[in-house]
Amino acid sequence: MKQKVNVGLVQMSCTNDREKNLQKAINKIKDAAVKGAQIICLQELFTSLYFCDEENHDNFFLAEPIPGPSSNILSDLAKELNIVIIASLFEKRAQGLYHNTTAVLDADGTYLGKYRKMHIPDDPGFYEKFYFTPGDLGYKVFKTQFAAIGVLICWDQWYPEAARITSLMGAEILFYPTAIGWATSQDQATNTEQYNAWQTIQRSHAVANGVHVVSVNRVGHEAGVNFWGGSFVSNPFGTILHQASHQSEETIVQEVDLSKTDTYRIHWPFLRDRRIDSYQPITKRYLDEG
Repeated sequence: MKQKVNVGLVQMSCTNDREKNLQKAINKIKDAAVKGAQIICLQELFTSLYFCDEENHDNFFLAEPIPGPSSNILSDLAKELNIVIIASLFEKRAQGLYHNTTAVLDADGTYLGKYRKMHIPDDPGFYEKFYFTPGDLGYKVFKTQFAAIGVLICWDQWYPEAARITSLMGAEILFYPTAIGWATSQDQATNTEQYNAWQTIQRSHAVANGVHVVSVNRVGHEAGVNFWGGSFVSNPFGTILHQASHQSEETIVQEVDLSKTDTYRIHWPFLRDRRIDSYQPITKRYLDEG
């Protein structure tokens, strides 16, 4: 494992043409690789529009097996460019059983495995429970050629438990492929508050666990939502190393120094001082009487 690693973030807009979306992602991956990226993360469900804005049975035809057509193409690309690719896809596991899943492809083209999204939202414009069965693989760490990475997906990013467990499993970087945006009817103050909360909770995962956090969001207007972009990289103490715009497609390459984890954990020993004997109540839904 190398101490310094270049991470690539592909922030892009999508259309209803799957082949064009995939080709755009491939082109941007190649661009990131030319810029020196070694681990490249794509946004959540990058091969399609964010179809969860509605409950439509026809959208299930967008799903594919993993490994499958898209992951196989990206596996060949990873091998060609000697890069790691993190690819968020709509997985058809079996007839009538679907997941929101991310495949991880190592720099030699090896399919390292998948992570299935654990926390599934259900809100106006984000009807994911209609489509996705909650993940049943648990939290995952993938030992790639460049770093041990943890992958979580979008709504997972609001849960400190997911980040903590993945970090305790040895993740050096937490990646969050994401699709989140503002309703077009909202005022600017609400937009600002929501983005700040989104970024703050993820930066707090970096601080609490002493790991880098990489969050990759989409941009563009889709079905009453302006996806807010703002993809970013945080160091292990919450400092923003790079933040993308809210409107534009961007291909970002940012160097991260994995040795900073030890530095920050030594000086801010949160892991040392954890009182694991007192945490049993965290497995309860709510600590009410009865």
